[in-house]
Amino acid sequence: MTIALKDQWIWDSWYFREGDTWHGYFLKADKALLDPERRHLNVSQGHATSTDLVHWQHHGTCFAPAKSPAWDDSTTWTGSVVCDESGLYHLFYTGTCLAEGSLYQRVGHATSTDLHHWQRVGDGLCLDLVGENAAHYEHQHQKGFWHDRAMRDPWVMKDPKGEGWLMFFTARAPGIDEANAGGAIGFATSDNLYDWELQPPVFVGSFGQLEVPQVFAIGERWYCLFCTSGQHWSEAYTASQAGKLVTGNHYLIADHPRGPWQVAPGAFFDGENPCHRYAARILEIEKGHCILGFHDQDTQGFVGEILDPVAIEVDAAGLLNVTENKKDND
Repeated sequence: MTIALKDQWIWDSWYFREGDTWHGYFLKADKALLDPERRHLNVSQGHATSTDLVHWQHHGTCFAPAKSPAWDDSTTWTGSVVCDESGLYHLFYTGTCLAEGSLYQRVGHATSTDLHHWQRVGDGLCLDLVGENAAHYEHQHQKGFWHDRAMRDPWVMKDPKGEGWLMFFTARAPGIDEANAGGAIGFATSDNLYDWELQPPVFVGSFGQLEVPQVFAIGERWYCLFCTSGQHWSEAYTASQAGKLVTGNHYLIADHPRGPWQVAPGAFFDGENPCHRYAARILEIEKGHCILGFHDQDTQGFVGEILDPVAIEVDAAGLLNVTENKKDND
């Protein structure tokens, strides 16, 4: 089974494990919209639980845009969930507002005691591209150059080398002539999960956007998984792949989550044309690691459901391989 709903499309997802239970969170929109491209501006967040990542129990909507007027009254997009030392759960999410045409993205913060009912912290806004370090980002919408002011998909984790917290997010860097070379992984730090300080990006280049970042370690190596479209490859990265444009999931590698990061060498990790799996996550399970993301396209067009998990392997060089892709190439 997949995470699927008869009357709604599902796309980006993120996961939190507590004991033997996985909590899956995902973006969803009604199929009554008819055109799946309309889902982005008619979105809410769903919640489901599983003990095996295959069989899921749905619990309905757990978060949605605020009532107008608000900074997040248009959309509440992709995020991540963590738990603090007191046992309080924290949701970090992407928000946009109607007054700005949903073009300016910011990061919001909500908390919960049960992993389903979420309350915004104040008005929810916790981080924007403002202050001294905003100069390292495209902090204003570059109309005609890029389609939005990018600051979305926050991934929050404990600092493995300190007592604070780290946030990574999809962003763009300024002053780069080639639009598809300006994608960035934004970065922020916090001592307490409530007060965040914007930092310069930890990575810039190779793609126009690096969506839905997820930072994790396997052994001593750090990985930053992201997804991107073949339409957003830079000229240099396209040349390195002999022009074989695919859409899907790739990753950066580093020795520490603060970087320096570089694009993983070799072939694009998990991509197809048309795209099969997008906005993937890699999860640690008892038998190793697996990848799961939403089913993007089939012969009929957009699908909109979460695919079953598939095992991944780490080779001797520390590079990732999707087991099913490896079998296809054998």
